[in-house]
Amino acid sequence: MAGSRSGQALRFRCRGRASPGSVSGSGRFPAAANQGPRGTLSVGVIRVDAWRWSARRWRWPAASQWRHWAAQLVRFGLVQAWACAFAVCILTGLALSTLLPLPVARYDALLAYGIAVTAVFWGLRLESGREILAILGFHIVGLVFELFKVHMGSWEYPEQAWTKVAGVPLYSGFMYAAVGSYVVRAWSLLNLGLRGYRPLATACVAAAIYANFLTHHWLPDARLFLAVAMVAVTWGAWVYFTVGTERYRMPLALSFVLIGFFLWVAENLSTLASAWRYPHQVDAWAMVHVSKFGAWALLVTVSFVLVAGWKRAYTESAGRIRNAENP
Repeated sequence: MAGSRSGQALRFRCRGRASPGSVSGSGRFPAAANQGPRGTLSVGVIRVDAWRWSARRWRWPAASQWRHWAAQLVRFGLVQAWACAFAVCILTGLALSTLLPLPVARYDALLAYGIAVTAVFWGLRLESGREILAILGFHIVGLVFELFKVHMGSWEYPEQAWTKVAGVPLYSGFMYAAVGSYVVRAWSLLNLGLRGYRPLATACVAAAIYANFLTHHWLPDARLFLAVAMVAVTWGAWVYFTVGTERYRMPLALSFVLIGFFLWVAENLSTLASAWRYPHQVDAWAMVHVSKFGAWALLVTVSFVLVAGWKRAYTESAGRIRNAENP
């Protein structure tokens, strides 16, 4: 076919005879070899060889490309592990507290341990003073959440301690602070950027998600509707991140799902270490129900919105200071 793309062959074998005024063999189709009923044009075989053009355009990646992708994946995993440093320390403390003899109640020791880890991170400049304050905010939000959920019987902390308030040990806020620390550190280490992000709409849905975790004890559980709403408000939103010298992007909603999955895995490890227990784990440990995976994916949106708002406010504040210093 004249005028087609280079390398794309369109071959037609036609039978029949075109009606008067139709496209003839001297035009778009080759001359008819066999005649059909008068006034008809029957196409016997149409073979499109466009796949040949596509095959020439796409080639199996070379071995060096595969090695580069593998190296980037390993590098990305190492950065993620470093971003989880605070969370890993908290989880390690939970595990060791079940194995080592302690001079005080375990929950009291874990509170002291969490404070010590926070001080070490600040002293080593792994977290700035501003980031420590942001993580403290997560600690407070988490404690409020814990007080309500324990009161409603969603889970329990069976051990005795001096630092328990209404059945909730104060160390439990560090588990939420660990999530906040991960988001804050990953934002800096991966140089996160957002495109198509709708801060107001996303914040409203995230607030509704947080409220639903409290109100579903009396009102219908709307988490499925809210999950759809979150996908809708983040549709077309991309999170950009840097690995080495290369820039990548991922749908924002997908990042929530991936983080939620790994939080669900961490929750299984935490309950195995007796950090807390669900009702079905009182007699013996059992895997946390897979529905909690979805719950974590929703709850992490609250953490993300808080950090995104804090980052935006900090950036705007720093910009005003620079403008004032350089009028």
